[in-house]
Amino acid sequence: MRTGTEQDSPGDRPGRRHSRRSVVIAGASGLAVAGLAFGAGTGKVPFSPALHRSLGATSASARRIGASRVERVFSAARGRTIDLVTILPTKAHPPGLPMCVLLHGLHGSARTADPTGLVEQLGNDVARGAVPPFGFVAVDGGNHYWHEHLPGDDPMAMLLEELPGWLRERGLGDPEGTPFACAGMSMGGFGALLYARRRAERGRPPAAVGTLAPALITSWSEMRKRAAFRDAAAWAALDPLRNLAAIRGIPTAVWCGTEDKFITGVRRFIARADPVLAYTARGRHGDTFNRTVVHSLVGFLGRHVPAQRVPPDHR
Repeated sequence: MRTGTEQDSPGDRPGRRHSRRSVVIAGASGLAVAGLAFGAGTGKVPFSPALHRSLGATSASARRIGASRVERVFSAARGRTIDLVTILPTKAHPPGLPMCVLLHGLHGSARTADPTGLVEQLGNDVARGAVPPFGFVAVDGGNHYWHEHLPGDDPMAMLLEELPGWLRERGLGDPEGTPFACAGMSMGGFGALLYARRRAERGRPPAAVGTLAPALITSWSEMRKRAAFRDAAAWAALDPLRNLAAIRGIPTAVWCGTEDKFITGVRRFIARADPVLAYTARGRHGDTFNRTVVHSLVGFLGRHVPAQRVPPDHR
């Protein structure tokens, strides 16, 4: 599946040069080796044939691991019926499986929220014990940066108020159905940071936030083109770059191509927010870059999976 983004560039390709930050990724698809920094020297994300074999990527059985399901649910917060997509490591799951919200980009949808290879990577990593069992959940959020721009259409309220109930009904998430983490691509990266802020304001911050090329736009003239905010003040009130204190202390990761149109904002985020994992390498905005870091995304989130607690209705 391709990620819903503002614009996927056909010339996008895997990165070649490593960012200024060297990071150690513990538990990221078996690549956690003391002192390992992705792309050191050549800057390429290490996808050698040997690595593919170590990940089980060449195994037919491994490719069958992982399952996604699409359902239709009515969102009162959005005033419409939407898609609810769950991505699980196996078709059958234990009650209380920890879940991560996965937010799509501009002009995307729940069905296009996952980068290519996410289903297989999750299933394979869980099967071989590289990460604890967990899953992803995606919903249709529209094109207004995951907040109520139009009266009666509030995707953030949907995430905060309705999604836990949908998950709980399906025996997913903690006993209240609350996701343990959030992630997103492009506009969804903006939304994931905003969602983390809203959770923190309620006293229930997520355990981790992962963002792929988050749409951290640095000028009102550029943001205004998206018709997602009433005015500059409304945007400033929600802009993650201007509200970093609200997510301070939440483990955060960011991945972005150096030819991505959002790289300026991402670099500001890296400098100011000091995420625990920051990776930049040559590549443009879109799935071709994102698919090269799926293993890192799963590994990062896997480090923050809580111990499973069985919901009362499933004991």
